[in-house]
Amino acid sequence: REAQQIIEISPNIPTEAQVVLQNITSLTFLVYFIASNLNLEIQDKQSILEMNSLLTKGHQVLSLMGKELAILELSEEIHSKVKTDLDKQQREYFLRQQIKAIHDELGEGGDESDVESLRRRAAEKRWPKRVQEVFDKEVGKLNRLNPMQPDHSVVVNYLDWLLELPWQKYSEDVFDFKRTQEILDNDHYGLDEVKERIMEFLAVLKLKSDKKAPILCFYGPPGVGKTSLGKSIAAALGREFVRVSLGGMRDEAEIRGHRRTYIGAMPGRIIQGLKKAKTGNPVFMLDEIDKVGNDFRGDPSSALLEVLDPEQNDTFQDHFLEVDYDLSNVMFIATANTLGSIHPALRDRMEIIEINGYSLEEKLEIAKQHLVPKARKDHGLKASQLKIMDPALRRIIDGYTRESGVRNLAQKIARICRATAKKIVVDAKPAVTIKAAEVEEILGVSHYENELYQKISTPGVSIGLAWTPTGGDILFIETSLSRGNGQLTTTGQLGDVMKESAVLAHKYLKANCQKFGIEYEVFNHWDLHLHFPAGAIPKDGPSAGIAILSAMTSSYSQRKVVQKLAMTGEITLRGKVLPVGGIKEKVLAARRAGIKTILLCKDNKKDVLEIKGDYVNELSIIYVERMEEVLEHVLEKTKVPAALDLMEPVREARKRRQHRDDAETGLMVRH
Repeated sequence: REAQQIIEISPNIPTEAQVVLQNITSLTFLVYFIASNLNLEIQDKQSILEMNSLLTKGHQVLSLMGKELAILELSEEIHSKVKTDLDKQQREYFLRQQIKAIHDELGEGGDESDVESLRRRAAEKRWPKRVQEVFDKEVGKLNRLNPMQPDHSVVVNYLDWLLELPWQKYSEDVFDFKRTQEILDNDHYGLDEVKERIMEFLAVLKLKSDKKAPILCFYGPPGVGKTSLGKSIAAALGREFVRVSLGGMRDEAEIRGHRRTYIGAMPGRIIQGLKKAKTGNPVFMLDEIDKVGNDFRGDPSSALLEVLDPEQNDTFQDHFLEVDYDLSNVMFIATANTLGSIHPALRDRMEIIEINGYSLEEKLEIAKQHLVPKARKDHGLKASQLKIMDPALRRIIDGYTRESGVRNLAQKIARICRATAKKIVVDAKPAVTIKAAEVEEILGVSHYENELYQKISTPGVSIGLAWTPTGGDILFIETSLSRGNGQLTTTGQLGDVMKESAVLAHKYLKANCQKFGIEYEVFNHWDLHLHFPAGAIPKDGPSAGIAILSAMTSSYSQRKVVQKLAMTGEITLRGKVLPVGGIKEKVLAARRAGIKTILLCKDNKKDVLEIKGDYVNELSIIYVERMEEVLEHVLEKTKVPAALDLMEPVREARKRRQHRDDAETGLMVRH
């Protein structure tokens, strides 16, 4: 009866099932029928048969049916979820295929990030075996990823970087040294020694078979052309030029890159520069390497140790790439204003080439050949519309730009060009000629005044030569004697080394006073005041030694220093004169100031020979080895009229001692 009701309620039951239901005529048969069709183990079915009570058998079958039903429901749920995911993936795949077909129809190409495109690009690469293995592994991972997963874009980005880098792709070097010399000369006036060093390195690069480029460091003040020298070298060799500014860099990842576990990870500046250059041997300029900092994110200077080491950089490993990259063919050129702030180990890895500041004569030629034509072009002026006379350029260099390079000079010339453009446009002047007198009208009152020679009219004054970061200058050294007990006083904001030179000169003069016709007792009755004018400017260094000695000797001997004579050199207690630096700048400063004779240490002769003959032809240069020679050339032969009688306090002291001795003798006689 119950079976018949089920058939009536569910008319869609198959005929076989209806027959089975109609054949169930007892509860025992029903229990056995259900148990036989359940997915049970043999021992479970046997246990049901062995039960004596039909009710117990029914409970056991219902329990097993409940478990079977739960398993079926869970299976159905899992199947439903899998079917939904498959339907979504099939839908996305279908849509992507449609998009690809549309792009192909429009001639825009397919999706460049698909696996086949990556493999096709990789087949054209000549990279190491290890890189190929990494590429194949990442492509296999990409093949298994759903395009909608975040890791998909990360892997594609990584593979793109591998494919974009110039693996074993080098530009051919052009070793035409005549052309190289012409490029260097056209781009930079002067700097002969620097150009010679560069030519030497390029000659070695041509002879070497391994093509490993040197690692250079141009060191010098701002504005002297360090960066532009790197561009000239790249142009001469026919290589690509890449410049990276390291000023203010504090993160090590800027050099080595970020690991791919970080969001937005990228390779370091070195790998980025190579991708930009598209060759494996560019000229790579590391600008301002002395201004690299460090903090909690690491020390970029330490990261550069591997990059700039010729023995290690052939296996440089960027954190992003995680494969070795050969940097040995890259020509690294660093620039720095000072060497003190560069990591010692880093400094040791580079060939230091010092670039000194330009002299006035060199700045004048640079302005005429480079700065003025460039400024005219930048401001839309023709050569016929603006002409700046040489005296005007000298006035600008001397009075408005106190620098080693020519950066400020270029700014002043640009200002003159703007004033000229205004006169041409507003005042309708066809052409303008700038003379020395008109410079002040445009640029205002001059900022600096160079020290010029002034006639020495009293004893105790000598002229020294000083080196400054902006060039050379002459320095008047003044001494004054006053009655006292032999104290030495120095003023003029002197550094410790210069104070020691003053003490040294004073001690030497006291020890050898009789050689120079000075009584020893004079030193005990006169105080000496040594002063360097321009007291607001700090001064230091040993090179004023012979000038200090000459001024002191002039005071104590009351003989003037020879007119239009300047000197520089270090002194010792043994009476020797030692060589000093900055000779080129000092000699040119003496020439500008109107000096006719210069005294130098004999060992500085080689430095004078490096100066162009036109700059020193008008000068008489005397080379000395000992301080006696210095004083022989420096001091006039006779004392000045109305010379100070330095022996007067000595005689007075002698008289006082004599009176005291006589008094003591008379007292003893009376006793």
